[in-house]
This record gives sequence, structure tokens and C-alpha cells, in this order.
Amino acid sequence: MAFEILRLAVQALRRNVMRSLLTVLGIVIGVGAVIAMVTIGNGATTKVTADLAKLGSNLLMINPGQFGPGRASTDAKPFNARDIDVMKTQLSGIKAVAPLAQKSATVVAGTENRIVSISGTDNDYFIAQDWALSSGRTFTDGELRGGRAACIIGATVRSKLLGSGDLVGRIIRVGNVSCEVIGHLEAKGQSSFGSDQDDTVLMPLRTFHRRIAGNTDISRIMVSARDGVDMARLQANIEALLRERRNITQGKEDDFSVADMKQIVQATAGTASILTGLLGAVAGVSLIVGGIGIMNIMLVSVTERTREIGIRLAIGALEGQVLAQFLAEAIVLSLFGGLIGVIMGLSLAWLGTAVLKLPFTIDPSIILLAFAFSALVGIVFGYFPARRAAQLNPIEALRHE
Repeated sequence: MAFEILRLAVQALRRNVMRSLLTVLGIVIGVGAVIAMVTIGNGATTKVTADLAKLGSNLLMINPGQFGPGRASTDAKPFNARDIDVMKTQLSGIKAVAPLAQKSATVVAGTENRIVSISGTDNDYFIAQDWALSSGRTFTDGELRGGRAACIIGATVRSKLLGSGDLVGRIIRVGNVSCEVIGHLEAKGQSSFGSDQDDTVLMPLRTFHRRIAGNTDISRIMVSARDGVDMARLQANIEALLRERRNITQGKEDDFSVADMKQIVQATAGTASILTGLLGAVAGVSLIVGGIGIMNIMLVSVTERTREIGIRLAIGALEGQVLAQFLAEAIVLSLFGGLIGVIMGLSLAWLGTAVLKLPFTIDPSIILLAFAFSALVGIVFGYFPARRAAQLNPIEALRHE
């Protein structure tokens, strides 16, 4: 019985192929838009999360000043080398405490030059940032203590200025300082904020202070914790230590900020997920519009086939059979549109992620949900026209021209 109803529904739809195709177009666009938007959004979320994770794991970022609505303060005093020493000796559960001081300078290699971000730091930086070398070595104790001009260059600096060969031992000029290249950083690519992480040159902190910056300021401290350490407790200990060192009395606001990268990753991923959901919801509106289109066309079909319906009812067809046939037609339209929409949505998502250079992350639950919703649209919006057809008076229907 069910097969016969389905066969009759397909035959009825095939009698007017163009109208059937135009009817399902709304469903196709709706399902395709939902899948494409959600898939691209998931890819963006994955990329942002991965980029933030590149900054390091179990990592606390400490900056002078407070930032936020109504709280911005950039005049707070920077950190110094003594702060680093105290943290290394008084904090427990830490894996690395890396200082960071930065300034832009012109880097010259042969006939090529480029303005690059120069960073003064020590070997804890590689641990905190989870950043390995592709070749060469890290700084020696003598270089860190004596202030020797040694440089470790990022992949962008290497490719733009020095080519792709082994450049360890070559001399470049950083600002007015001749510096020996002792290593190459592995490529990390762009950060989630759009900056090129590989466009950098690292120098020993003391060398940077003496010969590049002309001061002893440290603009950021990165604290990497061991696995299993309570990050909230470590953050509280750091805040208490810095308040004491910076002579901040009780009741006064901190003139520094401590950010847990894991919380930043979670907050960013949560925000991206919400935006993805909103995009999917907006795209889902077109599914409703497609359902209304199905209802309109089915109502037209009932009007056009009134005499046919009257004949079927007159020769013994039950109301339930007529209702089932018209409902089956609506469901077939919506399912066919849903199937085409899934294919179109995945194709658009693949193209969009390729253009935007995002991971192509398929969520099977979204595909199933969009397809199931297209079937639900067919049932909901097809029921009223089907019910109207089933309730026609056979005598009145036979009189219809």
C-alpha cells in the first residue's frame, strides 16, 4: 500500500517536472545554506582554536596594565629581570618563565632588507611557546649572560631575506647591530589575530636591552606550568607575588593582567560556536520559506486536480488514501530537495574553506539535522493541502471544471 502511494506521488510530480523542480528550489537553498554556513563556521572555530593553541599549552600571559571596557591603562611600569628571577625561585609547578621585550627594527641581509619584530628573550621562550627549531641551536649560557649578538630567525625572515638554504653561521644586521644567525625557527604561520608569527628575530634578552632597546624593560612574561598543575591557583600565586613586588596595597587595583590561554581558547571557541549557530539559524529561515513554497504549489495542485480527486473518491478511494498521496508528494519534494541541498551545501563549504584557507570540518549531526528538518517541512507544510484534498465533496469535485 505504501509503495503504491509513493508510486502515484512520483507519477503526479513527473507530470509537471519544471514546477516540481522550482518547488524544491527553496528546500535546496535552505539545506545547502545551513550546511555550508555551519561547516565553514566550524572550520573557522577549529582554525582559531588551533592557532591559539600554537601559543603554548598550560600558559599564562602576564602584561603590565589592565585592559578592558573602562579599564585600559598603558602607563603601568614594565617588568624587569628581577621579576623573572623571583618567579623562577618562588613559584612551584612551573616549567618555564620566559621574558619578552619587543621592538621593530630593520633587518638587512646582503642587498635585501625588511622591517621585522625583534624579540629579546631566553631559552624558556621555546618551552613556553612550544616552538622548536628546524635547524641550528638555542642560546648558550655565555650568550645569555654576556650579551653576545646571536640571532634565531623565523621562517618568513629566512625566506624573504636569506633564501631557503642552511644559513646558520651567516651574519645579518639587526638595526645597527651585526648578528650571527645560530638557528631557524619552525614555521607556525599566521596567528588567529592575522599577524605572521614567523616574521620575527629572537635575540638574547641582555643583548636586546643593551644594543636594540636601550633600556631594561620587559613587556611580557610567559609562565608555562607543568601538566596537572592547578592553573587557577598558579594564577593567584602570580598575582599575589606581583602585587607584593609592585607595592600594590590592599584595596587597590592591579596594574598588571594575568591571562590564562586555555580560558582564552575556550572563550574564543565558544564565541565562534555561537556565531556559527546564528549563521545556521539565519540560513534555516530559507527552509521555512521553501516549506511555504511547497504548501502553495500543493494547494495549486489540489485545485487543478479537483476533478481527479472527485473521481477517486467516487469510485471508493478513502479520505485517508487521498491525504496520504498528497502528503507523500510533499514529502518526496522536500526529501529530494534536502538530498540536493546536502550535496550543494558540502560543495559550497568545501569551496569556501579552500578559498578562506580553513579546515574542512564536516559535522554529520548537522547534515542529518538539516535533512530531517527538510522532511519535517514537507510533512508540516504538506499536511494542510493534503487534508483539503481528502475532505473534498466527491459530487462537488466531479462538477469542477
